[in-house]
Amino acid sequence: MVDPAAEEQAARRDILRIGAFLHQKSLVAASDGNISVRLSGGRVLTTPTSMSKGLMESDDLVLVDLQGNKLAGRRNASSELAMHLLIYELRPEINGVVHAHPPAATGFAASGIALNQALLAEVVLALGCVPLAEYGTTGTPELSATLRPLVPHYDAILMANHGVVTYGDSVMSAYFKMETVEHFARISIVSHILGKQNLLGRDEVDKLMIARQRYEGITTAAALGANCPVTREEPAATPRPRLPGPLLAAPGGKRRW
Repeated sequence: MVDPAAEEQAARRDILRIGAFLHQKSLVAASDGNISVRLSGGRVLTTPTSMSKGLMESDDLVLVDLQGNKLAGRRNASSELAMHLLIYELRPEINGVVHAHPPAATGFAASGIALNQALLAEVVLALGCVPLAEYGTTGTPELSATLRPLVPHYDAILMANHGVVTYGDSVMSAYFKMETVEHFARISIVSHILGKQNLLGRDEVDKLMIARQRYEGITTAAALGANCPVTREEPAATPRPRLPGPLLAAPGGKRRW
């Protein structure tokens, strides 16, 4: 039997720890981002609005129900709480959600480019691919509406001109997926700067999907679909980034981008 008090205290520690990670790793700035944990009894513990995730203390966190009604806390919940509640509604197995603005991944989102290429075996295993949701105004029902068709099928989503949301069976799992998305975005940028993306083939991706069930800790709804991920045999469905080309020789022997 779950001890609600002990469960809540553990969730508070996890949220504060992840908030510090997000801040230290520059995955958020100022008061950006939000974190939540689903608790027993239809409760959700979430971060407050308008506060740095690196400066939070336990009594800054807010307890709400699954309809967003405040149950306890001296602050108000994040204005983007509805996004978290939507994910909990559509994915009963999810117990933690993290939203952040990691610079490289958010750059893709701001450029209208999904992270859907089969470049890294580890990313295919963990996430399948990372689609791009259409733009929706933050803090309004528009944002949830753009996410609704994607949430059941993916564990990480780029939000156009906004940021990234990740979720998992624990809030720590959700956070690690955020790290994976940002790491993948950085590697993708390097591959484009170098001028070549050596994508995995469909057969190789199929083998990874089979192997996924053997790896402890990998739980994802991501399934193979059209252009998810884009493999060697398939044209990309989204525009390729326009990034600086390789170093070129400039007059005088100096090198330039």
